[in-house]
Amino acid sequence: MPGRPRGHRPPMPTVPFASVPDPPRDRKRWRLPRRTGGGRWLRAFGLTGVVLVGAWLGLLIVGNVRTPVGPMDTTMALRPSLSGGTKVDVSPLGALTLDSHVAPVRLDVDVDRLDPGRAQALVDHPERLSGLQDEVARDVERGTLDLAVRSCVAVVTGATALGLAVYRRPRPALAAGGLALALLAASGVSAWATWNPKSVLEPKFSGLLSSAPSVVGNARSIVTDFDVYQQELARLVTNVTKLYDVASTLPAYQPDPTTIRVLHVSDIHLNPAAWKIIGSLVDQYKVDVIVDSGDTMDHGTSAENGFLDPVKDLGAPYVWVRGNHDSRTTQRYLAGIENAHVLDEGEAETIAGVRFAGTGDPQFTPDRSQATGGDAAERLAGARLASALRDQKAKGTPVDIAVAHEPVAAAGTDGTVPLVLCGHLHTQGTKVLPLGTRLRREGSTGGSGLRAVEGRYPAPIEASVLYLDRDTRRLQAWDAIRLGGLGRTTAEVSRHLVQR
Repeated sequence: MPGRPRGHRPPMPTVPFASVPDPPRDRKRWRLPRRTGGGRWLRAFGLTGVVLVGAWLGLLIVGNVRTPVGPMDTTMALRPSLSGGTKVDVSPLGALTLDSHVAPVRLDVDVDRLDPGRAQALVDHPERLSGLQDEVARDVERGTLDLAVRSCVAVVTGATALGLAVYRRPRPALAAGGLALALLAASGVSAWATWNPKSVLEPKFSGLLSSAPSVVGNARSIVTDFDVYQQELARLVTNVTKLYDVASTLPAYQPDPTTIRVLHVSDIHLNPAAWKIIGSLVDQYKVDVIVDSGDTMDHGTSAENGFLDPVKDLGAPYVWVRGNHDSRTTQRYLAGIENAHVLDEGEAETIAGVRFAGTGDPQFTPDRSQATGGDAAERLAGARLASALRDQKAKGTPVDIAVAHEPVAAAGTDGTVPLVLCGHLHTQGTKVLPLGTRLRREGSTGGSGLRAVEGRYPAPIEASVLYLDRDTRRLQAWDAIRLGGLGRTTAEVSRHLVQR
């Protein structure tokens, strides 16, 4: 066009800035994601793991307290545990385990060594022995207080340090330390609430200590002499000191003239090792009478009869009832052995001051190939035994202990006798029946015989020593003895008191 310069473009129409609409926003795209419940749980589990691992590491590294206890140097420590309790490790003699409390921590006491100087001072000044229990009690109290303070510092430091390493921020690290302290405090409250001051009356022995059950006293003294936990622990440590002094020749169990000792064995199943074990227990515990609740044989054949010959050399009267693996042939042969007392059909006999009555198993099922009467036959045998017990009581000669092989038959005597012994199940157990009779079931003193290798682990060898009051002939306490089975060398003795 004329008059318009070349390349000139007309200006674009302008629109007010405010009238230009904003582009639509995607609000969801700019919104921060919300924290899901799964994330919160994951963080909580992570923090819990940091607290537990850190607290455990702290206890493991700096949570030990070395403290003298009487003439011994000991190390006390708290360790995580599902069941709690107290473990006293008396190297090289073995260990004692006490059910002292229920909490997620266990008190470990390691007896490191017997201090020669302090021990010699006791020898030179024996009058100090009278105050040794008080001294030990003070040492234990002081060591426990030091352990509590050190454990608090250990768990807080460990959890805080690990929290700082994991989160790299002070706030979650301090939270981990606070939670660890709260966890330890809660464990302390649980231990205090469930504290059992009498737990030392029923310890479990292992190692060489299992051959010295008298470390906590005889059956009469453990019932009457022990009142306070610190006194118990003091006496325990005092006796351990004596054990250290004669570690090469452990003291034998001192016989208590007011106590009758009954060794209960069962289900030997042709294991010749059982005779040596029984003989050793008779010597060690000064046993007055042995009770065998049956299944001494495996098939009950006459060819097996020679297996019974060691009975005459065991050093104590041998009371026996027939089991379902023992035949009448077995019974007749054993009845002819000197020292043996065979009981059947409710027959009663007084042996070593205790009146026994028993009955043989009504069933002979060595290979389970024969049809049997089952529990009905056992209940009938129990009823007949109970009738015989009532007849004895009416004659003025009440029976103190009844013996049967099968637990069902033994339970039939409820209300007619204070104590009934049985076996058959190859496991130890005890219970008070509804009418007041205490039923004590023994495990296999032969380690289940040839059946020992049928399971994944060898069956243990079990027996019990029962302590009876000489005047009343009532059960006071018993030691449950458990030895490792085939190829094992473990040993454990646990003492149990009769709850009255």
